[in-house]
This record gives sequence, structure tokens and C-alpha cells, in this order.
Amino acid sequence: MPVLYKVFQSPLETKEKKKLFYPRVIYTGNVNTTQLANEIAAYSSLSPGDVKNTLDNLVTVMAQHLQASERVTLDGFGTFRMVMKSSGSGVELPEKVSAAQASLTVRFQPAYTKNPDRTTATRSLVTGAKCVRFDLADTPTSDGNNGGNPGGDDGETPDPGA
Repeated sequence: MPVLYKVFQSPLETKEKKKLFYPRVIYTGNVNTTQLANEIAAYSSLSPGDVKNTLDNLVTVMAQHLQASERVTLDGFGTFRMVMKSSGSGVELPEKVSAAQASLTVRFQPAYTKNPDRTTATRSLVTGAKCVRFDLADTPTSDGNNGGNPGGDDGETPDPGA
């Protein structure tokens, strides 16, 4: 299945007072741990229950390492790390800095590879992905309808440099 996208007009104006258009991914469903476990079990000799237990334990162990200020790298998948996002309330003296000034969140960086000539990096999870504009797509989505909520806003802002 291709990655579906819609046309999104940025609310921000350029220096020329134009509101430009960008592509934005639309989501047609959500896959949970149980569904993933069933699909992974089909590729292995493990039962769906064994796979689900392993995935549940992976989340628990990853949380322990992240909360110990360690990065977690899953080969071929990517790296997770804990970051502090400042709330914008800085202080004048270093001894006044506290964790209350920020919130914790987890960041994910997909694994990547470089071409043999070392020029272009390719993200492992997007290699081979095909994109199709939703309003021009002629195939139904995997959940049986034709695109879920194409008018829905996922809250992401466009990347003008992309």
C-alpha cells in the first residue's frame, strides 16, 4: 500500500504574502501491539502470545534504560533518547536551574544508511515507500474504506525545506 497524502495550505505567509501548499500524510488507521504480534508471529516460529509478551517486555526494558539517561538503539530500526523540552521559563543563575523548567519526552531517530558514494542518507523505515495523493488515488486503503479522514488535521506543520 502506498503512503497517502493530501494537499495542505500553510497558514503562514511568505515574504511575498503568499500562503503556499505542501503535501501532508493522512492516516487511515492504527495498528496496535496485538495486531503487530499476530503479523510478526506469521514470520516466525513464535506464537502471537510469545511475540506480544516480548513486545510488552521491550517497552518495559526500554523505559528503564531511557529513564537511566541511556539511549536505546534497535539495529535496523532506530534510536530512542530522552530529551528535556524547556517551557521557556529561563533563570538568571545556573544554581537556580531545575527539572521543573522543562518536560521530558522521548525522541526517535530512524536508522539510516548511506549510498556507496557516501552522498545520500536513506531512512530505513521509508526505503521503498511510494506516495500517492489521496484525491487522485484509485485504490481503497487497508482498512476497507477510501482513506479514513482526509480532511482531518494531524497537527504537524509543513517542512518548507523538504
